[in-house]
Formats: sequence, C-alpha cells, structure tokens
Amino acid sequence: MKFCRVGDLTLHYADEGPRTRDAVVFINSLGSDLRIWDEVVPTIAARYRVIRYDKRGHGLSSIGPGEARMEDFVADLAGLLDALGVEKATLVGLSIGGMIAQLFHARHPDRLASLVLCGTAHRIGTAESWAARIETVRADGIAAVADVTMERWFTAGFRSTRTAELEGCRTMLTRTPLTGYIAGCAALRDADLTEAARAITVPTTCIVGRDDGSTPVDLVRSLADLVPGSAFHVIDQAAHIPCVEQPEAMVRLIEQHLHEAARG
Repeated sequence: MKFCRVGDLTLHYADEGPRTRDAVVFINSLGSDLRIWDEVVPTIAARYRVIRYDKRGHGLSSIGPGEARMEDFVADLAGLLDALGVEKATLVGLSIGGMIAQLFHARHPDRLASLVLCGTAHRIGTAESWAARIETVRADGIAAVADVTMERWFTAGFRSTRTAELEGCRTMLTRTPLTGYIAGCAALRDADLTEAARAITVPTTCIVGRDDGSTPVDLVRSLADLVPGSAFHVIDQAAHIPCVEQPEAMVRLIEQHLHEAARG
C-alpha cells in the first residue's frame, strides 16, 4: 500500500506500469474506491503509467473537515500529481470523478493530455436531490440508500447472476465513511460545470453504460455535445459502473482514446 500527504490529508494510491511512459490517472465514483478499476488497470498498465487513488473520505484516504467543494477534490489531485512527479496526464473519471476531471482541466489545462469522462455530466442531479440524500444518510446511514444505489450502478442481469460481486460492491459503498460520503454529495450538490465543459480543449471521450441509472445516456450525451470535438460511446449490458460490469469494453475504449489522442 502507498500513501502520501497532500495538505492536511493522507491519500492512498496505487502507481503501476512503466514510470517512463505517459501517465493515466483513474478517479473513482462516489461511494467507491480505487478497486473498481482492478479489471481495467492490468491491460492499460502494460503500456502506460497508471495511477489510481482513493479520493478524500473514501477507501483508505483520510476524510478532511466535513463537507467539501469540487475545488477541494481538484486540489487533492493536483497535490498527488505533484508528489508523484507527474507533470501531465490523461484523466479517466467516473461519475464525480469525471466532474473532478472537468474542473481539473479548468484549473490546470497545461497539466492535461486528454480526458475520458465516464458516467458523468456537467451537472448531476439537483441541489434538492443531493440535499435529500444528505439528510437521509445523516439520519439512517449509507445503508438506507444502498439498495437503490445498486440498482443504479448495475444492470438487472448483473444483480441476478453476479451476486457475490454485487454484495462486495454494496459492502464497499456502505463502509465508506459517512463524512466522506456526505462531502462528495455536497460537492455534487453545488457543482455546475457547464461552462467548464464548453471550454475543454484537450481530446475527450465520453462513455456511458446503456442502462446507467445515475447518469442516463441522454445526460452524458448532453455533456459530449458541450465538449468541442468529443467522442461519445455507449457500452451495452452496463449501467453506472462499466469498469466493473464490462471491463473489457472499458479497456477497448480507453485504449482507442489514448491511441487517437496520441495521434493528435
């Protein structure tokens, strides 16, 4: 296990693949940790330096003080890249991870080679829906939203046939520190990245699972429409976490993106 200090936080991360190659950084979703990329990383790390990390309040990273802004998550990532000596990277962000990636471009455009934005948008949900989520989990814990979250994360086929993996992912969600989960909800509540998406200048690919219950196809397509020159792909037989449900498809699209971005 690897850890580093970034400001007042301790961040848990993994750093794999050849250090001399271009860096690809994976940013996970709300209520998950870096393990959601386990089936994607080995192939990508054969040719690239691959960095994963647990964002604040998730996995083995420390929590920080209460609610957070999207700017805080961006600063955490910038600090991690500084600590690892990474000057420029491709960011692969899922859900809130994709929003962190979009805002990272707005704040540090010179540090980005390209973007892969999966199951994300320029705005996710409403202030009211996130406030209600925060109220529910404060009162009853993350378990109170776990079943509906699994329905949004995974297709009915996955939930009925891959029951051990489903239970593992549900456990990962419910074991997320409550303060960390609420920090992510608060950041999502307050973030509107419409103008940031319009201003993206690096090669960008937008990806969504066809049955995504958190960021439906039309919402992710609306993000792709905002980002100049972006590509848009739908993964069949997948919902919100295609890196778990259809990792081979994710690998194929990420590799395609990296190849096309390198060609310019």
